[in-house]
Amino acid sequence: MATKVYKTSAYNRISRQLADYAATGLSILSTVLVVAPLVAIFLYLIYKGASSLNLAFFTQVPKPVGETGGGMANAIFGSGVLLLIGSAVGVPIGIAGGIFLAEFGRGSRLANAIRFTADVLNGVPSIVMGISVYSLIVLPQKHFSAFSGGVALGIMMVPTITRTTEEMLLMVPHSIREAALGLGVPNWRSVLAITLRTASPGVITGCMLAFARVAGETAPLLFTAFGNQFWSADLNQPIAALPLQIFVYAISPYDEWHRLAWAGALVLIVRFERGQLSGRRNPGHGTKCMVWHQPYAS
Repeated sequence: MATKVYKTSAYNRISRQLADYAATGLSILSTVLVVAPLVAIFLYLIYKGASSLNLAFFTQVPKPVGETGGGMANAIFGSGVLLLIGSAVGVPIGIAGGIFLAEFGRGSRLANAIRFTADVLNGVPSIVMGISVYSLIVLPQKHFSAFSGGVALGIMMVPTITRTTEEMLLMVPHSIREAALGLGVPNWRSVLAITLRTASPGVITGCMLAFARVAGETAPLLFTAFGNQFWSADLNQPIAALPLQIFVYAISPYDEWHRLAWAGALVLIVRFERGQLSGRRNPGHGTKCMVWHQPYAS
């Protein structure tokens, strides 16, 4: 039986090449259009803020109006305190919620309600979180505090960590769970010591992304931490924060404060990018590869 040989005309070959070049060009153009604004913003921040970065910026508190110099050392320290409180609140709750959704509550109405609530909270404006914490904590205490600001940031971290933990746990092969249960390991211990450990790179990435997301939030801190022009480590008192200080300086009429606001914005965006990169770098670092050997059949 003779084999048919299909010949491609030069016109069809050229048209396919042109379509391929056009699709590739559009993809490159779309990438440039997405990346170019980000690069332009970052370069403009460097242009406006790099000249104001000095030792005083990282070691001194803000100067009174009319005096030159000063820095945002108290705001940088305050942001660290708020993020530490937020992580202490959001990370355990988020991971515990993700474990429940993936391991213990599959298909239940409670799990579906938690999953729906997490998805809704991911889209709630941050100022709504601030007003809610203001009503729940600030009003009963009758004063602003670092604790309330940290709680607001922690609540914002919970949905992202919960959904990320759930997805990472669902990616763990069932054979690993079955092997642990077959050896007599209790289910709760298997989840914590084996399943969660296997999924830990993705869980850590989710925590870092949630951390980076709330690091630049200003709106919830307006109703909770409120801000402070001085050093403060008291969790029961108002505290400064870098995003909040940038906001106050940016809307002021003083050129000196505008200069410091640009420097603070540069520091904030660099810290944000470091958080994003650290969450994506070396996703398998710190975990051991678990290989289950099966004897060959004779």
